Amino acid sequence: MMNKIAGEVCSTVSDSHKTVYSHFPQDLLESNGVKLHSVGRLDCDTEGLLLFTNDGKLSNFLTRPENKIEKTYFVRLQIPVDAENRSKYSQKAQEGLILPAEKKFPEQKSNGAVIKWISETECNITLSEGKFHEVKRIFSALENKVAYLKRISFADIHLDKELKLSEWRECTQEEIALLKS
Repeated sequence: MMNKIAGEVCSTVSDSHKTVYSHFPQDLLESNGVKLHSVGRLDCDTEGLLLFTNDGKLSNFLTRPENKIEKTYFVRLQIPVDAENRSKYSQKAQEGLILPAEKKFPEQKSNGAVIKWISETECNITLSEGKFHEVKRIFSALENKVAYLKRISFADIHLDKELKLSEWRECTQEEIALLKS
């Protein structure tokens, strides 16, 4: 489990950014010919929970859209949303939205997400797919913009609040059992 810092990429090599793998000792990155890899990715500007494994089967299971593994993100929006519009945002997100095209990814429909509001500019959003920039594109479809994004949970695993940015720790046996169940 890592608390990813913004500005790093989830790639083993990058010409322009530091990679999340630079925080691990070399012997942990590859053991008996099996490489450590991230379970899914987080955008360069996104912080928070990033899981790593050398178990390809587990990683594949956790990232396949049909398995509907939930991921929750803390979001801070640029434009405040009043109570009436918070209700509309939540309803539209839950029903699924047409996500605007971005880079090489065409316009596509989201499967639906659950928004829980904290304030006019902050919420948690839970989704179970993980399309390219999905959270950002959901709020773009709602005519707002994400100012800050942090993944706080993946499946039933929650980001360890004791981990500082860029720090990592091994998952507990209980966390591993949760992921495998």
